[in-house]
Amino acid sequence: MKKRLIYSGLCLAATLFAGCTKDFTKINTDPNATTADQFNPNFLLAQAQLNYSQTGYSQLLFQSMWTQSLASTFSYYGNGDKYQQSGSFNDYIGRVYSEGYGAETYVEEIKNLTKGKTGYDNLNNIATIMKVLIVQRITDTYGDVPYSEAGQAKQGVFFPKFDKQQAIYTAMLTDLDAALTALNPAKDKPSSDLFYSGDIAKWKRFGYSLMVRVAMRLTKVDPATAQKYVEKAAAAGTMASIDDNAKVKTNNANGYSNAIVNALLTVDDFREVRWSKTLIDYMKSKSDSLRVRAIAEIATGNGKKANENETVAGDTAYAKQIGLPNGLDLNGGATDVTTDPNYPGATPADPAVEKDAPAPLGKYSRPRLQVYYTATSTINPVDKSTINMLLTYGETELLLAEAATRGWSVGGSAATHYANALAADMKSIAQINAAAAISDAAVAAYVAAHPLGASALQQINTEYWVETSTLFMFNENWTNWRRSGFPVLTPVKYPSQFDTEIPHRVIYPITLQSTNPNGLSSGVASLSGGDKFSSRVWWDK
Repeated sequence: MKKRLIYSGLCLAATLFAGCTKDFTKINTDPNATTADQFNPNFLLAQAQLNYSQTGYSQLLFQSMWTQSLASTFSYYGNGDKYQQSGSFNDYIGRVYSEGYGAETYVEEIKNLTKGKTGYDNLNNIATIMKVLIVQRITDTYGDVPYSEAGQAKQGVFFPKFDKQQAIYTAMLTDLDAALTALNPAKDKPSSDLFYSGDIAKWKRFGYSLMVRVAMRLTKVDPATAQKYVEKAAAAGTMASIDDNAKVKTNNANGYSNAIVNALLTVDDFREVRWSKTLIDYMKSKSDSLRVRAIAEIATGNGKKANENETVAGDTAYAKQIGLPNGLDLNGGATDVTTDPNYPGATPADPAVEKDAPAPLGKYSRPRLQVYYTATSTINPVDKSTINMLLTYGETELLLAEAATRGWSVGGSAATHYANALAADMKSIAQINAAAAISDAAVAAYVAAHPLGASALQQINTEYWVETSTLFMFNENWTNWRRSGFPVLTPVKYPSQFDTEIPHRVIYPITLQSTNPNGLSSGVASLSGGDKFSSRVWWDK
């Protein structure tokens, strides 16, 4: 592990800080450091996977609330809940970019170290698949970004060009196709693989599922290409069950803590972040009591102290679960939560607790402690691990259901793919924590009672929204909402907003003005509305 961190850290530093004195290497070389010919490139795969999975505030402050999955009265979340500049705004607009290319640097170095070397064929192709996975999130967030020249500081490319998003998508599909064709179970089995422990058959199914995700982004701008690659992926074999879900396990006990959990366990976040009324109301309209009980709870006990207690499991009774409306605050004015006509009231102060106060949000549903916050020792004293979900069987089946609805040949009817997805979505929550397990019989009964109906595209994509909400996959949640238009959401109205509609992209990081001004200028030129949250990327028509 130490060698991995030393070597990969130097790789990343070379990319971020290239341009120093030509004698830098000579002056600063550690005679005890590892070199490329001694280093096992497998170690970089785990680092790329971990870094990519650690979204934390980079998706919580914006995407989780733009799509009304979560809601908050805390001013720090004004960026997402109210489309209002707040908190560390200039930092967080750049998170997807900086964290994404930080992860991409590792896979680029894998490719550098394995190119043409016997015994690393599969690892080299997996690095290509990882690059597509990583860069798709970046380009979907901003628009034009580096792809063809990304991560090439070691080759002297310090100011990578911004490729047009259309060209990026063409390249991603071509690169995926080539890499997946070349994967060979008879060749090397990569080690340090956090997704599948080097199982090449699973990597193939993952890669073809990723191909479906990439291709389906094109449904509004290039449906012919979308159909071509979705049908190719379906024929080759996508994920077959929730055992194929791509996820990264983190663990506070071994130093690899979960960025999402760490963010939400900040006292103000924990006290004021809740499931959105939009989501909980929708799930209740579908009598989805199984999942509501699995994901939601209200604080146990009365008062502010009880509402801040991160070590006591809450009440999961279905009838008590209430979502918090987006766009409210605790400021005492016209948008104060207490002015909402459906406000359930505060929980009163506990007289047994010195200087306690009422809890204004005490009756609203929060993400369930035993499922999403297992790093807390009292809730789960033995297993402090938590899961970051990245791409799932249920998500893939929903996209195949949509493809079938469009008349494409994907090896099954839309109704069958939808039923497969709904069952998988309900079962996958237990992969985050077994406390959310739902019995097979209960799942089967719910799926049978909720078949695919006449409004198929809306039903499929709204379930996609529910699935990615409940699995905390908020980047994908927001992106598929932009692509599909479902669910139909009402924008929040609040004073001093940076946009009055739900944002359709994130503005470029302010640091690009100095680190890559030509690339930034090129990217902005592709946006018809300029560098704004309301502008739309190429595929979002």
